[in-house]
Parts: sequence; C-alpha cells; structure tokens
Amino acid sequence: MSGPYGSSDADLLAYPTVYRQDLFKGQVVLISGGGSGLGKTCAALFGRLGATVAICGRDPDKLAAAEAFFTSAGIRCWSRAMTIRDPDAVEELFDDLYRDLGRLDVTVNNAGGQFPQAAIDFSVKGWNAVVDTNLNGTWYMMQAAARRWRDRGEKGNIVNIVADIWRGLPQMAHTAAARAGVIYASKTVAVEWAPLGIRVNCMAPGCCESSAFGRYPPAGAETFTQSNPMMRAGDEFDVAEAVLYLASPAAKFVTGEVLTVDGGQQMWGDPWPAGRPPAFEIDYNKGRLAQKE
Repeated sequence: MSGPYGSSDADLLAYPTVYRQDLFKGQVVLISGGGSGLGKTCAALFGRLGATVAICGRDPDKLAAAEAFFTSAGIRCWSRAMTIRDPDAVEELFDDLYRDLGRLDVTVNNAGGQFPQAAIDFSVKGWNAVVDTNLNGTWYMMQAAARRWRDRGEKGNIVNIVADIWRGLPQMAHTAAARAGVIYASKTVAVEWAPLGIRVNCMAPGCCESSAFGRYPPAGAETFTQSNPMMRAGDEFDVAEAVLYLASPAAKFVTGEVLTVDGGQQMWGDPWPAGRPPAFEIDYNKGRLAQKE
C-alpha cells in the first residue's frame, strides 16, 4: 500500500483481483461514504469489474475528486453530497439515482463515523451522533433500497460494512452498540425480504489500514497491528474483495450472514483506538499480560 495509511489512486487501479473483469458489467452499485477510504476502494473495484458506481457522502470536495478520478480511469461514476442521517435526504438520493441511472443492483452501506473515548466519558451528543449515523443512517439506506426493489418487482442485494464486535470494542462502545444493531437488523430483514429476492449481509472488518487510521492517536493506531495473532493490519482490498464476494453470484445462497475478515482478531483481540491504558500494558516480547499493581 502507498502512503502512511491506505491506498493511493494508482493502487486502486493496479491491485490484482481474483474476480472476472466483467463480473458486474451493466450493474449499478451504490456505495455510501464512497469518496474516500474503504468506500472508495470498494467503488474502484466494482468499477474495474464493469459496474457503474454511485457514491454518496457528506464532503462534496471528496466526492468531486473521486468522481473525477473514476471518470479518468474509464469508470462510469455518479455522485451526490448528502447525509445518511437525514431520511428525507436518503429518499431524495434514491429518487435521483433511479431518475439518472434507471436501476440499482447493489447497495453497500459503508458510511459511518466514530471517535475513540472511554465510555464513561461519552456525552449524550457524542453517543447520539454515532448511533444516528451508524445505525439509523444505515437503516434508512437499507429500507429505501428495499422499498424501491419491492415496488419495481426487482431483486436486490445489500452489503453492510459493520465492525468486528465479537469481543467488544473498548473505547468504541457507541459504535459497537450501533454496529450490533445493524447486524441483527440485517439478520431479521434477510428473512423478511427473502421472498422479495433481496439478500442482506454484513461484512465485518478487523483492523484494516485505511485513511481512517490517520485520525487516531499514534498510540492507538499502534495497537491495531497487535489486534490479531497475525500481528499486522489488513488492507483496504481485504475489505473490498469480501464485499464483492457478498455482492456477487458466488454468494447467491448467502443471506443474513456476517463475513468477518480480521486476521483472527475475534479469537485474540487487543485494539485500543485511543491508546492502551496502563492497566492493560502488554509485553508482546514475553507474550504475557503485564498488568501493573
């Protein structure tokens, strides 16, 4: 990977993939948070495999830059600046997408946000902001897509990018709660929407390098490479190729599932995004917990 965290634009076009080059030819794929980071990587790979990519997010400058990059690479791209927190904005997004592109095959819910902090210090505003984006915003997107597929008698596919929450997420209780809600909402509607031909799955990455790494304190980012028994972080293409699998015909009999890509973090687990507290210092050379008295 190029740069301190995540992929360069050149990486996005050059990284080898196991998938057939025309796998998503003729399809339209919507990726929220598609202007940067994991979302942009997913959009690039879908586009390389023939899809028209529709990206949305809050930052119009990032979206404009991403759209220009995709267009220059021969990838058809459509973008809208909006926030998934606003259900009216979500409805307008889908209406405009169908008006301009005429169809939607896959919705990838990648947009989200959180900040590292001890749970005991969360403000009401901070808690609500994370839950509103990561749970409510994702739900608005899921429901809006499903209603349109139902009303048009079309099949559909939803992939929600969540988080590796199986051991909890210290200093991230707000997003752990929200992502758990997304997972179990997804499992529930995977049953309800199966008669409509709509598959709903989640992809749960562990600590995978992206531009988001740079937003954490160095002491926190250092723990990400210690979060799994492989003792390294994954990369954005680990996430993207897993998302594409769930969206592809190879997963046609998969719904209500959570695909975890974490290097074994769920069996090991030691990420502390704000930095490891002294009471949990670990001597990895000795391979034991060295708790202080």
